[in-house]
Amino acid sequence: MLLDEIPSLDLADFTSGDLQRKAQFVQELGSAFNTIGFVAIKGHGLTDTFTKDLYQEVENFFQSPDALKQAYEIEGIAGQRGYVGKGKETAKGFKVPDLKEFYHVGQDLGDIPDADPIKAEYPENCWPQELPQFKDDALEAYRTLENAGRQMLRAIALNLGLKEDYFEGKVIYGNSILRQIHYFPIENPNEVPADAVRAAEHGDINLITLLMGASADGLQVLRRDGKWIPITALPDQLVVNVGDMLERLTNKKLKSTIHRVVNPPREKMHTSRYSIPFFMHPRSEMDLSCLESCITEASPKHFPDITAGEFLEERLRELGLRK
Repeated sequence: MLLDEIPSLDLADFTSGDLQRKAQFVQELGSAFNTIGFVAIKGHGLTDTFTKDLYQEVENFFQSPDALKQAYEIEGIAGQRGYVGKGKETAKGFKVPDLKEFYHVGQDLGDIPDADPIKAEYPENCWPQELPQFKDDALEAYRTLENAGRQMLRAIALNLGLKEDYFEGKVIYGNSILRQIHYFPIENPNEVPADAVRAAEHGDINLITLLMGASADGLQVLRRDGKWIPITALPDQLVVNVGDMLERLTNKKLKSTIHRVVNPPREKMHTSRYSIPFFMHPRSEMDLSCLESCITEASPKHFPDITAGEFLEERLRELGLRK
């Protein structure tokens, strides 16, 4: 059955300690990922008030003068921390940059033990000094979404027939990114290329993505039959989808969900759209070689062996962020 709406689940069912509720969650999650590719989740730990406050901080930053924003653009790290300006990212396979700008937050180095060698791989976060609440809110969102993501990966592991903690050691202090996006207004649509869109169709690089709502319509997912359908969620829900790394690991048993953000109607092109996805990445050394349990005669191995770090570097070059 092909769905026009994404299924809604409660993460509390998985974490409740009730084995029946937990098993039902795992079954319904697997069904959602194998039909529409997205699921809406409540019980994730973020309150509606906090989410609104964070979105307000993000709006405050992106409404600042360009000179202020550009002061937080860091050279030499492929846009992995701080501000990334307009025209800097182009979806894989496309030639026209997306109509967006964004701000990246990664692991807080103070959270990582000095003895863990992964600490040396990550750049420091940078924070807009003009917005003192920005740092605290972004880090709280990061930690809360990372925890929700770990629970989701535990459920995914069980659905794949793996040990529940299969992903735990692979994602602890992983290279996850909180991306705060501004799809900026276009005052004169004739000034942008005819095929320019807010976000061209793409799959996410990572294991899974957890999206904190959005301030306007526009997100669409490509259903299995080739039909684009709009994705919406209630204010208290996260939208979660499978990324390219998980598709590789499962040899396409779980497929990375192709999605896009379309432009608004011409009369609304002058309006902004804000979005905050959390890209759940593993540690760079994670082996993304296809699981033996997902390789069959009917589905032979689709991908060459690669680590998460190697795959990320390859994709950053394809996106134009790494030169």
